[in-house]
Amino acid sequence: MTNHLRALIAGFAASMALACSLAQAQQPAFPNKPLRIVVPYAAGGLSDIQVRAIAEPLGKLLGQPVVVDNKPGASGAIGTQAVATAAPDGHTLVFANNGFVMTPHLNRNAGYDALRDFTPVSRVSSTPMVLLVNNDVPASTMTEFIDYIRYQRAPVEYGSVGTASFGHMSMALLAQAASMKMVHVPYRGEAPLVQALRAGQVQALFTPPSPLMMDAVRARQVRLLGVASARPTAMLPGVKPIADTVRGFSAEVWFGLFVPSSTPVAHIARLNEALDKVLALPDIQAKFASVGALASPSTPAAFQEITRAESARWANLIRTTGLKVE
Repeated sequence: MTNHLRALIAGFAASMALACSLAQAQQPAFPNKPLRIVVPYAAGGLSDIQVRAIAEPLGKLLGQPVVVDNKPGASGAIGTQAVATAAPDGHTLVFANNGFVMTPHLNRNAGYDALRDFTPVSRVSSTPMVLLVNNDVPASTMTEFIDYIRYQRAPVEYGSVGTASFGHMSMALLAQAASMKMVHVPYRGEAPLVQALRAGQVQALFTPPSPLMMDAVRARQVRLLGVASARPTAMLPGVKPIADTVRGFSAEVWFGLFVPSSTPVAHIARLNEALDKVLALPDIQAKFASVGALASPSTPAAFQEITRAESARWANLIRTTGLKVE
């Protein structure tokens, strides 16, 4: 190779390196403006409490303020739609739960496709549902409960905080898995629901282990029969998983962050890394635990697997039972 050819090659390599450096320099840093996390539910709920707990430390790590924007309505569809159509640059996220994948199956006019229109950033928390019964229900184990339901002449009534709520869907899933006939009775909120269970207006319900519900258990106003986690959980020591009786059954509420599809992978990775650090903070974990949630970060790929599996699971239940949003 001649010295002239070597010089040409070296010059070309230097030019390419300079071009790459300039291209990188021209790309704006991420994030380069405040981030907005849309909560598709009203202020003060479990979603709102969790996202407001992480907003400030997340903003400090990312170097930009994080604004929480509550956009309730249409079972979460209004706020979720707003994020689906936002610029896919990583600055607008939605803080979603299981309803995010359920709603499009329940309502064809939801206005978004959870799997097509969004990319997961990370799961934030998870909470296994618990099965509570009225004290007059003659069952202290899951086997006794299932036998009791099966042998009633009329379907046993169960409550939830509303049609298509996770409590409603979880009990419908259990009834299907255990071949039980039950009737759903919706209530407007957690307080009237637990009162209805205490008074015997409904005989059972599925709920997250919230302070209100667990206070009723500790006061022996209602009875806790099982937890809907796949395995025993440290959140509820000594409580047997329903899966010990109904093989493969689980019902866990999860919360997580999603961005519009086509958001750059590097931006998603930056968000995931920062969120992982925030969720490792002891004060954040304690705040979550105080409302019955477990900080549960994940990789984007792992969270995508969770959401795909959840979508298929609830789609099957909705199709086979004919559940619809009323």
